[in-house]
Amino acid sequence: MLHYTIRRLLISIPTLLFISLVIFLLLDLAPGDPMASIPLTVPPEVKEKMREALGLGEPVHIRFLNWMYQFFVVEPQVLIDHIFGTGFAEGKQRIISFQSRSPVMAVVAERMPQTLWVVGLSYIFATLIAVPIGIVSAYRQYSWFDQLGTFISMIGFSIPTFFSGVLLIVVFSVILGWFPSIYDTTLEVTDWSSFLQQVKQMAMPVFVLTLYNAAQVSRFMRASMLDNLNQDYVRTARAKGMSERVVVLMHVLRNSMIPVVTVIALGVPNIFGGAIITEQVFQVNGLGQMLITAIYASDAPMVQTLTFIFAVLIVLFNLIADILYGILDPRIRYD
Repeated sequence: MLHYTIRRLLISIPTLLFISLVIFLLLDLAPGDPMASIPLTVPPEVKEKMREALGLGEPVHIRFLNWMYQFFVVEPQVLIDHIFGTGFAEGKQRIISFQSRSPVMAVVAERMPQTLWVVGLSYIFATLIAVPIGIVSAYRQYSWFDQLGTFISMIGFSIPTFFSGVLLIVVFSVILGWFPSIYDTTLEVTDWSSFLQQVKQMAMPVFVLTLYNAAQVSRFMRASMLDNLNQDYVRTARAKGMSERVVVLMHVLRNSMIPVVTVIALGVPNIFGGAIITEQVFQVNGLGQMLITAIYASDAPMVQTLTFIFAVLIVLFNLIADILYGILDPRIRYD
């Protein structure tokens, strides 16, 4: 397993380099000008100097190599300096956002807590709810619990999050006035009153995302459990006199988790990417909304950095899912 992990990590290096190149070229070829938001009263020669200050006058390969150096060398040095108080990155140019004129990674670190609180918490809730529902629905197939779980899952998976989000805002914010319709990112939890306010403003976006993610995971869990419940090894375990709890939880569940692990692991990068539509609906000032704003503003460094971070997370959690396969199923061997 160790040799396989090292081999996959080495293979991922050229893969990620190629992905970063493709992203950079697509952004370079995309229409849009970061100087478009500059007032028309600014003289053309001043705009040209601003373009040169942003590095837009350099050739494509020079700009790409500069971004690579800043992302893989300068930004890690900044992190080391922040943790240990060293000065490795002192005086070195970081990745600068065209829109805010501030370091991209600093803005990402500022926005990430909002995304982790809302999107991350909803994904944890969805996983904790969906796995037991899928297990019980499969074990008691066609029961009232299974029918109810299937009905709710179909609703959660079929209704888009922008519709369910707006519906909740209309009902619970506009009509009933129970929850705020806009997420207040400036709220600081210092006492019990502010904590309740934080819970209230998180309730609707977390519920929308939990319903959508839980619907997907529970369907995979149910289908995988049904596929394994009819296998020969289950009948053999029952014939040996094992209790149903041991058969289902120790044997069937372990094998059924293999495809579900893929769904859960590959969904984790979405936590950092943020549920873009949901963040827009509830005005959550997270990474998803920041990505949309950067695209509108033609902020290439911001878009390049965010999309590459998402690509790294996808490759990483693909590897984690493959490693978990070997842990869950002893028959799977990579060495």
